[in-house]
Amino acid sequence: MSTTTSTDAILGWDETLAAYEPVMGLEVHVELGTATKMFCGCPTTFGADPNTQVCPVCLGLPGALPVVNEKGVESAIRIGLALNCEIAPWCRFARKNYFYPDMPKNFQTSQYDEPIAFGGHLDVELEDGTVYRVEIERAHMEEDTGKSLHVGGATGRIHGATHSLVDYNRAGIPLIEIVTKPMFGAGERAPEIARAYVATLRDLLRALDVSDVKMEQGSMRCDVNVSLRPKGTEKLGTRTETKNVNSLRSVERAVRYEMQRHAAVLASGGSIVQETRHWHEDTGLTTAGRIKSDAEDYRYFPEPDLVPVAPTEEAVEALRASLPEPPAQRRKRLQAAYGFSDLEMRDAINAGLLDLIEETVAAGASASAARKWWSGEIARRANGEGVDVPTYAAQLAVTPAQVAELEGLVTSGRLNDAMARQVWEGVLAGEGSPTQVADARGLQLVRDSGALEAAVDAVIAANPDVAQKIREGKVQAVGALIGQVMREMRGQGDAAAAREVIMARLGS
Repeated sequence: MSTTTSTDAILGWDETLAAYEPVMGLEVHVELGTATKMFCGCPTTFGADPNTQVCPVCLGLPGALPVVNEKGVESAIRIGLALNCEIAPWCRFARKNYFYPDMPKNFQTSQYDEPIAFGGHLDVELEDGTVYRVEIERAHMEEDTGKSLHVGGATGRIHGATHSLVDYNRAGIPLIEIVTKPMFGAGERAPEIARAYVATLRDLLRALDVSDVKMEQGSMRCDVNVSLRPKGTEKLGTRTETKNVNSLRSVERAVRYEMQRHAAVLASGGSIVQETRHWHEDTGLTTAGRIKSDAEDYRYFPEPDLVPVAPTEEAVEALRASLPEPPAQRRKRLQAAYGFSDLEMRDAINAGLLDLIEETVAAGASASAARKWWSGEIARRANGEGVDVPTYAAQLAVTPAQVAELEGLVTSGRLNDAMARQVWEGVLAGEGSPTQVADARGLQLVRDSGALEAAVDAVIAANPDVAQKIREGKVQAVGALIGQVMREMRGQGDAAAAREVIMARLGS
């Protein structure tokens, strides 16, 4: 574990807000889920052995010529449209020149003054229902860098390491960088807005199916730009850029920390250094990186080896027609259709269950039953395996259709909940469909009223004290007798029917 600490002072939160106004900008980098890289045919499989997914093009070898990934361009356009951006009828790539050991060409193929999408917005709903509109400056195409591994130090960073290794597998993977305009007026809610924006953007990109947006794997990462200006002034303060923040919680914490750190520097009469900062998840601190370059320092010039990108109006409209229902709109529609409370809906969303519930309902189950199964028995098993429910379902090939079939056996009266759990065990063990498992195991509620009545009579006779309490009006005691009746019938009795017979026998 890293033990990185910082000697930077911070000002109290209330003092910071009293004296300064935050101005915030977020740059989100999204790795596209294409099968191959942006300018060559190398695969993009995550976790492959180091330097096994490279070629002369993505290694920048002399004479190798790039070719644009058509799917990457289409994905960029779909993202731009979903963000309410204008799509450029003509744009081109540029070379961004700077030295990084994990950039084999020693320049990044990106877009500079001619992005493919620009001038959009994304409405972000906060937890109390407030909507904050985030203005989008641009969304442009570029390629990812490789990955450096610093070995021999305590923190995994270059400082203190004895040597470094470079894996170029990631170099050349398609990226879309989404840049907001400066966000004004956020005040004390700036950290919350930052987190909500990234969460909303992640949901949107997942719905578009352009990326797996796994922040923990670096498929989506956020650079957090923060500056402060004294209240009542118009001039923007100097910003810092906290790089590669890779969780929603960390985005919120990084904004808050940098606001308080800036405030402490300014309150003491110091000046903010325009620089990149490293975020440390374990300590919740940032530390200085490198002096931040401005655009002119990168010596941009048009990429001579790539032709311009010029999507036709017909192509753009066809992609617009392919956009899915916006996630926020879909959630509201499903909540109204399913009758879920705000808490039930939030829990389903946070657990990643909404798609599974929707598919289970489409397969014939009620919404309440679908939610019960996925958030109850199946979630319990997933938690036992240490994975989330969608991952668990994918690993075991558990389908919404199976859940709907199982629930159908319960609602038809063939199975009770205890039997249904036994059937589910069989399904997970590969014994077949829910119906096949129930048939093979002989699971069927006993509908013979004579057998049920005989079991009730035996239980009442064996428990005269409990029976007397029920006769005297202590109806809650009936549960103990129902449990014994179910055991008497080896779990194949109908609990509701057993209750009716018990109450009738005891005159209650």
